[in-house]
Parts: sequence; structure tokens; C-alpha cells
Amino acid sequence: MAIPPLMAHQKVSIAKCKKHKEIFDMSDPGTGKTRVQVEDFAARRRKGSPPAIITATRSTLESAWKDDFNAFAPDIAAVCCYADNREAAFNVDADAFIVNHDGVNWLAKQPKKFWKRFEGGTLINDESTAFKHHTAQRSKAAAKVAEHFEYKRNMSGLPDPNGVLDLWHQVYILDQGERLGDSFFKFRMASCVPQQVGPMPNMVKWVEREGIDQVVATLLKDISIRHIFEECVDIPANFKYAREFSLPKALMKTYQSMQLDQIALLKSGKIVTAVNKAVVRIKLLQIASGAVYSSINDDGDGSYNLLDTGRYEFVLDLAEEAPHTIVFFQWAHQRDELVKEAKLRGLTHAVFDGKTNDKERAAITHDFQAGKYRMILAHPKSAAHGLTWTKGTRTIWASPTDNLEWYVQGLKRIYRIGQTEKTETITVIARGTYDEIAWERLGGKSLRSDSFSNELRALL
Repeated sequence: MAIPPLMAHQKVSIAKCKKHKEIFDMSDPGTGKTRVQVEDFAARRRKGSPPAIITATRSTLESAWKDDFNAFAPDIAAVCCYADNREAAFNVDADAFIVNHDGVNWLAKQPKKFWKRFEGGTLINDESTAFKHHTAQRSKAAAKVAEHFEYKRNMSGLPDPNGVLDLWHQVYILDQGERLGDSFFKFRMASCVPQQVGPMPNMVKWVEREGIDQVVATLLKDISIRHIFEECVDIPANFKYAREFSLPKALMKTYQSMQLDQIALLKSGKIVTAVNKAVVRIKLLQIASGAVYSSINDDGDGSYNLLDTGRYEFVLDLAEEAPHTIVFFQWAHQRDELVKEAKLRGLTHAVFDGKTNDKERAAITHDFQAGKYRMILAHPKSAAHGLTWTKGTRTIWASPTDNLEWYVQGLKRIYRIGQTEKTETITVIARGTYDEIAWERLGGKSLRSDSFSNELRALL
């Protein structure tokens, strides 16, 4: 089968990669960043350059990276290195070794002889925001691993989901402080102003200085690539909006008790408390979603107290309006109750979350694209990167998220190359609850991130 030609913007990206040993590709999701790096590395490898190591989200090792090597550089041998086969996989005579982000912790511990064949080679960090926290163990490991490579590339469609401070360590991995400095704290003082938010000296939030977006964009201009999805791909529009849902009176009473008194007495006789304002916010979102966890479990993996199922019925009413739909859930109770409601309605569906293994992931994607399922119920942490679900025309968030990276990547499962229909992204919000604040925070983060992206785009 003939290899499809590169798009015009991909040729521009490859040309820039040839000129620089460090590259930060901040192009929108869906613009074909993976293929650019496959082509760039493959050309170098064919001339004798050392092998590459690629770090990526677990869900994209096979479905994005290995598949793209097979499709666009079939002469380049790529191997996926999972936790259970990592040592054996790195002993294979291959050109590219693909590991999940946490694999850098293992790599950082390898002896000097391990790195001999990689010295001067290529390191590619896909979704490099995985390394944005400078104090995290895997971020420190990623910086240590990067020291062994001559060619370093970062990729992220949303590199600054929480502001310019997110950029510092990602850039440090590339240039060891050449552009944004070698100290996070100095960068923070230069780019932000502290504002007191509580009585203790350390209770501050860092507010970005006016014009800092342009300053940082200028500093990163020489190594940056930025392409806008809609400018690169001819695709029908995606419409994003919220749909309001009213809580029943009994549920609103429970919600208000938690909001005012940090305590809620459930019908079962159980008492749920919150020890501080941060936990109160989590509990309010949970109660508004129709259930609450007794423990302080942010992820909602434990046992839960079901309070109301009206939201799930509303979500599936919306799902049934489209021929094929993606529904994102954030807690185990949402997954469970949506599955129950889907079964009651006879809706064909699949669940895609942290418990879904790699073979199941591939099968679900294939079957959904073939029309076997009306709906995929997915957790954004497991399904927000690299997957093509263009059979779907509607994405529904069962509850709002203020995680901009999850939100942007989530809508790109259906709004990507290959989509031929108009698409919608709907967020369900409980009127008069913290849902509204989470939705507003998401919009604020989006505007802030767009500001940096626009400044960078204007310079390139």
C-alpha cells in the first residue's frame, strides 16, 4: 500500500525539525504531530543516527506510535516496552523504543552501558505535560534521561493548561534552562506575582504578570512549532455548549447541607463530612452528579452512596439523539450507573477506562468505528489521547471537568481527520451548583491558554 503524502503543514514542521536539535511542537491535537516525528527520526536513522526512545501515554503506544511507524516508515523497527516486558524489549535490535511516561523512572536507573547505543540519538516526549511538575519523580527522571540524547522533541497540543508555569520543566528537559532559566523558582518570580489567599505565609496563589505570554512565546520562538487544527484540515464544525439539569429537591437539600455545614446526612443514615474547602468542592461535585463517597477519594474508586439517577437518564437521553456517541465519566459511580441505564435501554456500548487492557482498547475502537456500538463510556484519563472515534458525532461530559487538557483532548476523539459530519461537545451541568463554577473555570483556562498560543502563533 502506498504511503499517503504529507500535508503542507507537516512539511513545514519537518523542515524546522531538520534545522534544530530541540523542538517543541505545540500544534493542536489532530494535526499529525506523530507522523512528523516519525518521518524526521526515520530520515536521520537511515543515515546512521542512533536509536530513539519515545515516551507517550499508555493508550497510544500501539494505536498511535507503532501504527504510525508501520504506516509511514515500515523499514524502521519500533517496539513497545511495557512494564512486564521492558527489559526484554530493550534487548531487541530495534530502531525506536516506545515506553509509557512512567517508564522514565526505570530508564533513569539504567547503568552507563545501557545508554551507549543511544548517545547522540533522539528522545521524543509525546504529551509532554506529563512532565510539567518539576518536583514529580517522573519529571526528574525525564530530565535525567534527556541528558543522553542529542535530538530532543516535546509534543503537546495543550502545553500550558494551567498557565505559563506549566511550561518551565517541559522546556528545561529540552535545553537544560537555556531559554526559561535553570531555576523554576526564579522563573516563577519573573513571570508571576504572589497574592495572599489565606492567613498563613505560604497560602498564596501566583498570578501571571501582564504581557508574560508574549515574553515566553518570544523566548521559545526558535524551537517552537504551532499549527491550528482548523487551518490544516477541512472538517465540519464542532459545536461546544452546556445543557442544564435540575437537581430534585431532596438532592438539592443534601447538596446545600454539604455546602453550608460541610456535612450531609444521607437517607441511609450515613453521615458524610468534609474536612476542608477543597474536599467540600469534591463532595459538592459528587453530590450534584448523583452519588457521594464516604472517603476523601477524589477519583471515586471506592464504594459510593447512590443518591439519584436522574442525571444518568438525562445523559442517555442526549446520547440517544445521535447515532453514535462518546460519554465521558469521572467517577466509578457514573460508569456503573450509566452502564445500568444503557442496559435497560438496550443500547450497545463499551466501557473504556483504566481497567481496559490494550487488546480490548484496540477491539473497542475497531468495533465502534465499524458501527457495532452506539456508545462508548470512557474515562478521560484513559481515553483522551490518540484514539480515533470518528464514527461518533456527539461527545457528552456527564459532569463538567475543569481539566482543560482532558476536555480538549476528549473532544478530539471525534473531531479529527476522517470526520465527515458536524459534531457536538455537550457538558451536562446541574443548575445552581458547583458544576457551574467548574464550567466557568474551564472557560477561563481555555482563554488563558489561547492567549499564549495566539502570541506564539503570531511570532511563527
